Amino acid sequence: MGKNELPTEEEQFEAYKSVLEQMEDQPVVVRTLDIGGDKELPYLDLPDEMNPFLGYRAIRLCLERDDIFRTQLRALLRASVYGNLKIMFPMIATLEEFRQAKAILIEEKDNLANEGIDVSDSIEVGIMVEIPATAVIAKQFAKEVDFFSIGTNDLIQYTLAADRMNERVSYLYQPYHPAILNLIHNVIEAAHAEGKWAGMCGEMAGDSIALPILLGLGLDEFSMSATSILPARTQLRDLSKEEITSYKNQLLNMDTAEEVEQFIREKTNQ
Repeated sequence: MGKNELPTEEEQFEAYKSVLEQMEDQPVVVRTLDIGGDKELPYLDLPDEMNPFLGYRAIRLCLERDDIFRTQLRALLRASVYGNLKIMFPMIATLEEFRQAKAILIEEKDNLANEGIDVSDSIEVGIMVEIPATAVIAKQFAKEVDFFSIGTNDLIQYTLAADRMNERVSYLYQPYHPAILNLIHNVIEAAHAEGKWAGMCGEMAGDSIALPILLGLGLDEFSMSATSILPARTQLRDLSKEEITSYKNQLLNMDTAEEVEQFIREKTNQ
């Protein structure tokens, strides 16, 4: 976003390689190009849209502009031998989209092999769960993906039909809404049923009220801004997972976000 043109394959390769080497064998999850909505690249000259959050963005753009997509995938695949790389596709709405994106990834892996370039054989491939339809049929997705990363920023606004950038409907942006909790629970349960892991990428993952809820729902990985990590660790250390899990059904069957928040505050002394 800070450039005047798309980065080349070599530029991307060097960036990914650097991160993977510094992280040694720790997992590094890279989301493929996720522009559109509130993230723009002026030099791509994308069309103006009435509702860009529901429009031509993320994986939808990449599948149509596969020249851009293939460049990034080649760079990632080349860098994969330098660490523990995982790749995730954003804004997946249908199984067909995931299959198409993964097929392109496999094609580029084969192309690199034919060029004599080494690629890791242990790359996990997952998806962002940002669209309610994906969360609803998570059981079907879980049979084909290696992991889920729940993108709550978009999942909340799509589920409650409330633009998170619009102050007049900001009261509807409710992370603790029972509908949101049930969708998250459905994704986690689907992942675990297939022996897969489920993480969360979104502001909710670092929220002090949401943390105990997510722990109780069985979330495996919390992705958050660096400034949230130490407070989150401190809070998680002081929680009893067994106790929080025992409240799960109560939380999922509550009527309002306010009830959920009040319940958690009382149980965790916040």
